[in-house]
Amino acid sequence: MPTGARPEPNRSACRAAQEPHRRRTPARRALCAKLVRLNQTTPAIVSQDAVRRLPRVALLLFCIAYVVPGFVGRDPWKNADIAGFGYMLELARGAASWFAPTLAGQPPEFDALLPYWIGAWAIRAAPAWMPPDFAVRAAFASLLALTLAATWYAAYWLARSPQAQPVPFAFGGEARPRDYARAIADGALLAFIASLGLAQLSHETTPALAQLAFTALTFLGMAALPWRTLPAALSLLAGMAGLALSGATSMGVLFGLGGLATATLDREANEGRTRAGIQIAVMVAALALVAVLATSLDLWRWRIEVARLPGEARSLVRLLAWFTWPAWPLALWTLWRWRRQLVSRHVALPFWFALVGLTTTFLTPSGERSLLLALPAFAALAAFALPTLRRTVAAAIDWFTLLFFSGSAVVIWVVWLAMQTGVPAKPAANVARLAPGFVPTFSVAAFAAALAGTLAWAWLVRWRTGRHRLVIWKSLVLPAGGAALCWLLLMTLWLPVLDYARSYRTLVSGVLQHMDRPGCVEVLGLTRAQIAGLRYHGGLDVRLASRRSSCPYLLVAVQAAAVAPLALDMHQWQQRPIRVRRPVDRTEELLLYRRAPGR
Repeated sequence: MPTGARPEPNRSACRAAQEPHRRRTPARRALCAKLVRLNQTTPAIVSQDAVRRLPRVALLLFCIAYVVPGFVGRDPWKNADIAGFGYMLELARGAASWFAPTLAGQPPEFDALLPYWIGAWAIRAAPAWMPPDFAVRAAFASLLALTLAATWYAAYWLARSPQAQPVPFAFGGEARPRDYARAIADGALLAFIASLGLAQLSHETTPALAQLAFTALTFLGMAALPWRTLPAALSLLAGMAGLALSGATSMGVLFGLGGLATATLDREANEGRTRAGIQIAVMVAALALVAVLATSLDLWRWRIEVARLPGEARSLVRLLAWFTWPAWPLALWTLWRWRRQLVSRHVALPFWFALVGLTTTFLTPSGERSLLLALPAFAALAAFALPTLRRTVAAAIDWFTLLFFSGSAVVIWVVWLAMQTGVPAKPAANVARLAPGFVPTFSVAAFAAALAGTLAWAWLVRWRTGRHRLVIWKSLVLPAGGAALCWLLLMTLWLPVLDYARSYRTLVSGVLQHMDRPGCVEVLGLTRAQIAGLRYHGGLDVRLASRRSSCPYLLVAVQAAAVAPLALDMHQWQQRPIRVRRPVDRTEELLLYRRAPGR
């Protein structure tokens, strides 16, 4: 707008147009709306019609349909899933120290305590008829549900910030703060569920899921602190302590420092020094709690590997692109459109959480598990892009999502039909080649759940493509629904073959059938996951091999066969071992030795 004497009469005309005795002509309305847009400090222009409520029952059922599949009807899977379960089972049985978990004398790969405690408590609290692995998965399913709830509430309280509010209209009709925040929170939850990297890692019984839940709690505590001081402080303290006890102490400290800086720099918080002072005090207390826990329990760990950047940067970028899809392009759009509010809480806080997760991904060996912790922040950033999206962009997202997930669902159904009937022949042959020995089974419950999910997807597509008013969370309905549909189909129709391929039950059965007296077995070169499988599925007393062996059997990983004569006295064992192989993986082979006669 040109400068000079002309803008002041225009502003006067805009104010006059809002007076009751003035006639609100179309020209004055247009002039006032233009002035509002030119002088606005927020890019969000949202009417009350655009924040209509997503039905709570539908949202709850949607979350249940995403959480439950993957936790029921299966064995513990290789590798991290069954390894984590193995340490939990050892604690529950009293075979390891609670402050130094071990499995056959080996410490866990991840220096965590609380995730293993949660699993062990679940096993001890479960009734006798409940399998231990299901008891653990039920507890971790609760952690995933907690993560979804914390992500929703974190986005809600961020959207309640004054600088996050949409532009006030000249004559009213803009979205009310509570309804606007609820719509943003719905969008954040949908973006979180739609993230492709969430599905598998969030359904495993590993420290990564516990870290994700405590990251979401920390995120919620910092987001809600200006609004609900006591509940937010409890959430923050619980989240930070949980991160320290779950092997993510350093990330917890970085999250806390970012939250402290946000509370200090946020202009909204500084308007009331008492509220800002309380926030800073809570942040400092949370950081102190992390420091005390980490120091007293020796939980400080740094796994920085800067040397891996040049060789693996390209693969990590590809991981970032698909793992956080579709949240990352929306998050970038948020940072651009809200660039004038980068120090405001609703932008700065999720940006810092996402930045810490991204940096850790590039500097630690467990890249995807570090990136998992950034997903709640990515989802919150993506949600704030929704009020600023153009219809053409929203339509492009819809069409891409519709084609991708509908095509994926068709493929899953066709392969399942081939497994059941042998038609089409090529997919059936591929399954037989990749999973030799697998015998397909038909489950009425699984088929009914898959059919219901497919019909729900068809209804959702019809609703999304129908002619009705635009709501801001509408653009993420199809991405979240498609991700949930494909996960549901995989965990129902394909679950038997996936369980056959990823469980160690077949390998352990092959070992047991060659043992006359299953009981004690020594191992050399086996992974933690293989040891956990032998202990759980076979009930074997697994011990690390030594020269003074006392067990009647010895299991050696084929990769360690060359060093076995150097590490052990092989004269104690028969020289012709029995080869036991997992049917779906020719590289995973074990050599079973019997003790030589007279030894």
